[in-house]
Amino acid sequence: MSDIVLSVDVRETTGTGGARAARRDGLIPGVIYGGPRGSIAINLKRNELVKAINSGKFLSHMVTIDHNGEKQPVIARDVQFHPVTDQPMHVDLLRVEEGEIISVEVVVHFANEEKSPGLKRGGVLNVVRHTVELDCPADKIPEEIVVDLSGAEIGDTIHISSVTLPEGTATTIKDRDFTVATIQGSRAATEAATSEEDGEAEE
Repeated sequence: MSDIVLSVDVRETTGTGGARAARRDGLIPGVIYGGPRGSIAINLKRNELVKAINSGKFLSHMVTIDHNGEKQPVIARDVQFHPVTDQPMHVDLLRVEEGEIISVEVVVHFANEEKSPGLKRGGVLNVVRHTVELDCPADKIPEEIVVDLSGAEIGDTIHISSVTLPEGTATTIKDRDFTVATIQGSRAATEAATSEEDGEAEE
């Protein structure tokens, strides 16, 4: 769980008019949903929300909302941004509890490209999935999924079964061993491999 705490107020006026009024007052409208209390329209302080988003933790960690001293852990499910200014316009927050299993998109990073023979020969890494949806505890959302490219050759396909997932997590897709990335051959690499094979055949 992150150390982000956001102050919220219940928004009495809902709909487009209430959201516009909130923005005029320097607030960001939002909704909290999930759990027995149902959906509640809220306002957040713009400066607090922008700071939280800029921290890089708001969209990938459980955070705390504070309403007059009553605190509740939540996770951001959606943030709408202005298409021109990139300022936040609306936020959807989901109520969660520590240890509760939730589904989240986790970014995929690739390591040890310099140890891939295929990439060394001019192959190209084709990323099929930049993120993977995982089931994980709300208070232990992983920062990333790391794919080790050591030994990867041209023509190799990297399936999720060959990737070490963060402890305590599992993919939400259970029915197939989906592709995360492939190593494709560039024209130069293909020609080099063909020449090498021709040379071996002549010998």
